Amino acid sequence: MKPPICDSVFDVAFWLIDRALDDGEYLQPQKLQRLLFLAQAYYAVMSKGDKLMPCLFIASGMGPLEPSSWRAFEHGRPKVDYQKIPQEIQPFLDSLWRKFSPHSAEYLNKLVCSHPPYQDAFAQGRRSEITLEAMVAYYGRKPTQNQPGLKDAPPIDRVLRPRVMRSQTGKPVSVTSWTPKRKTPPTP
Repeated sequence: MKPPICDSVFDVAFWLIDRALDDGEYLQPQKLQRLLFLAQAYYAVMSKGDKLMPCLFIASGMGPLEPSSWRAFEHGRPKVDYQKIPQEIQPFLDSLWRKFSPHSAEYLNKLVCSHPPYQDAFAQGRRSEITLEAMVAYYGRKPTQNQPGLKDAPPIDRVLRPRVMRSQTGKPVSVTSWTPKRKTPPTP
């Protein structure tokens, strides 16, 4: 496993808070916690098991919590030094924001609390750790592996959708980064 791409959970938390402010929204502490949890889970799926941020999530009575950031944000925005998000991770966080930010904190809480990683950890007792392996196993599964009665998490390809913009005629078009094709050397 590679080291986390971000130095701290605060790097991602402040990015989410600032993104909410840019959209004219106040990011409630519980919604922030659910977005941090989903960011860690989907990044681990995307990167095949690597962490986005060096943190752990516990199963509390309210839902998954990252205890350090929860405590720090109890009384508003803390005065904490944080690093800017690396450029290569911003498209991932933008996609996550577009997918989940329109939902309320209550909706995200019900969604995440109905998922096995949280439920299994909570069944072991409050403050039990929600493992990264459990997150990857659930959020990275194929959509056909749904369990009846669960509010299903969207598969990774529905979360990491390309940005949709409008052409000069107003027609919606998908926008992705251009990646040049690799030339393979001829075989002798």
